[in-house]
Amino acid sequence: MNIHFSKLTEPNPGVVDVFNRWENDPDLIPLTRPNQNRAELERQEIITAERLKQRLENNHIYLIFLENRLVGEMNYMIDPQHLFKKEQGTAWLGITIGEHEGRGRGIGHIAIHYLEEQMMQQGLNRVELGVFEFNLQAQKLYQKLGYQEIGRIERFTFWKDKMWSDIRMEKYLKGKV
Repeated sequence: MNIHFSKLTEPNPGVVDVFNRWENDPDLIPLTRPNQNRAELERQEIITAERLKQRLENNHIYLIFLENRLVGEMNYMIDPQHLFKKEQGTAWLGITIGEHEGRGRGIGHIAIHYLEEQMMQQGLNRVELGVFEFNLQAQKLYQKLGYQEIGRIERFTFWKDKMWSDIRMEKYLKGKV
């Protein structure tokens, strides 16, 4: 399995098209963005090259390739306002394996290790993330990688006719506490 990563610095039309497809994929929407009701869950998003460039101002975005095919993206931002635990030098991690053939193959595990290395090179010592409580597969992955639950935000997202919590998890890099 040939996996490699590339830092996104300038979005091209092909990347914009793929991001739009993932952002509007009914299988991914419940996993990647909070929704307060059915209408939000069914809402279509438009990502433009300009919008993606704006994201790059606050996010470090890496593309995930499997056999030279773009299958996902991962990103982090430093000290965002939405951290559960406000600790200076914290990276907020996000990852999406957008293509079906990239899921369930260990790519997320490899990708997060790579992203943690990038964070450490920037001198960051703590990572925080949020995962919806119904996303058991992602929870297992994060736990396997050493992330621990630090709190929950109740009634955070709508899916399957009910509201679910957002589980916040953290990990200290380089063994720092």
